[in-house]
Amino acid sequence: MSGQADIDLDYQFLAQKTDGCSGADLKLVVDLAVEKKLQAAMKTGIPQPLTTKDLATAASGVKPSTREWFSTARNYAIHANQDGNYDEILKYLKM
Repeated sequence: MSGQADIDLDYQFLAQKTDGCSGADLKLVVDLAVEKKLQAAMKTGIPQPLTTKDLATAASGVKPSTREWFSTARNYAIHANQDGNYDEILKYLKM
């Protein structure tokens, strides 16, 4: 047994709220939610587990970083792909 409490999260809902987020973006969401929970625990003296609401609230303040990257990659793939280096991007973007 790992000693960790089971956390009941709505993963489908959180996936929708974090659409377009990279792994680093998701780490930031978790870090922000944990920081807020720690602040609350320091005030009350009672630690509480993370909830779907905590993570969704944190996610609302994080701008997904992949959209800008894909926009730039799309432009390169369309306009500078003479040697085929960006064919996989075009395929992924279904272009």
